[in-house]
Amino acid sequence: MRLAIVIERTEAWRGGAETSTMELGRLLASRGREVHVITTTAAQSLPDLTIHTIRAGAVLRPLRTLSFVRKATSFLAQNPFDAVLAMSPVACADVYQPRGGLLRESIDRNVATRRTATRRAVKRALMGMNFKQRSLLELERAVFREGGPLILAVSQYVARQCETLYGATAPRVRVVYNGVSVEAASDEERATARTAVRARYDVSNETLLLLFIAHNFRLKGLRPLIETVARLVAAGTTDVRLLVVGRDNPVRFQRYIDARGVAPFVTFVGPTQRVASFYHAADVCVLPTYFDPCSRVVLEGLYHGVPCITTSSNGAAEVIRDGVEGFVIDSPDNIELWARRIGTLRSAELRRKMSTNAIALRDKISMSRHVEELDAILAEMAGCKKRRCRTA
Repeated sequence: MRLAIVIERTEAWRGGAETSTMELGRLLASRGREVHVITTTAAQSLPDLTIHTIRAGAVLRPLRTLSFVRKATSFLAQNPFDAVLAMSPVACADVYQPRGGLLRESIDRNVATRRTATRRAVKRALMGMNFKQRSLLELERAVFREGGPLILAVSQYVARQCETLYGATAPRVRVVYNGVSVEAASDEERATARTAVRARYDVSNETLLLLFIAHNFRLKGLRPLIETVARLVAAGTTDVRLLVVGRDNPVRFQRYIDARGVAPFVTFVGPTQRVASFYHAADVCVLPTYFDPCSRVVLEGLYHGVPCITTSSNGAAEVIRDGVEGFVIDSPDNIELWARRIGTLRSAELRRKMSTNAIALRDKISMSRHVEELDAILAEMAGCKKRRCRTA
């Protein structure tokens, strides 16, 4: 089966959607599929993937995605494939998998990160006038029009967005739950990494170490998390530390940390290639996100056996049984509940039980399971296409 995967950018540093797309491309290839990736990213073809680089050609940044979609559509018309899987909003694809969720929901949740009603109103108005956002919304609407591609949601959260925003439901919308690939580590390797990371950041073994990983600190809820740490410290819980891992600019958050008087309790690590070591060092993975279709950070945390706390605005919360593998909280801004749940996890015995329960989820949240389901659907779509061709 000759497959095309369409995604505007493939650089891993951009985030989870880009990383997971290339990963699933390789896994599809390992199943004997001939996989072609259509993208604007300049990259050489790999032994298992053929890369087709399309120059967007637009000088203005807001027009680049629109240009890419048009050129990708033209490329697909001239180069037929058995099945086309699009991560970018390409209406002619056989299957559309919005790994980053739906844009309309993303806009609403970005507005929710503003602290006052006035700021939320201003943000919404500005995004409404933003030409890039308007053009992207039009591309998304085109995908959801009648006769468009099958929609694969990475979580029930995204499936609900499809129904609420566009009236799209089963059978056109199917859920293929997100997955992750995590390199196995021995008990000795985990213990060594835990010791090394804690020593590097001067965290004692008795201190509750919280791990926050993100590339968009505002959207993923770093500010309310800092407020939660401040609440814990003010209540007398001083055996707690927060490590912030990611690429975003920490300056404005550092000012807020200083103002709240919790500088000794929060450390910015920056981006790292050794993210597994931080999972091994952590006691709890925390992601008070305002929006996440299905966070790889939380799934990876669970895979490593780390209890996780996140919000109901995260598709990854669907695999967490509240109080069993971690906790699910209604909002990033429910500071009192966040502080109470983190305080509960000071119990080493509770963390051990949650860790065992989290590890039991590995088959359910594996990327191999995700790709197996995805491959079956792509084969189904290829078969439908062949039958249509024979009928014509």
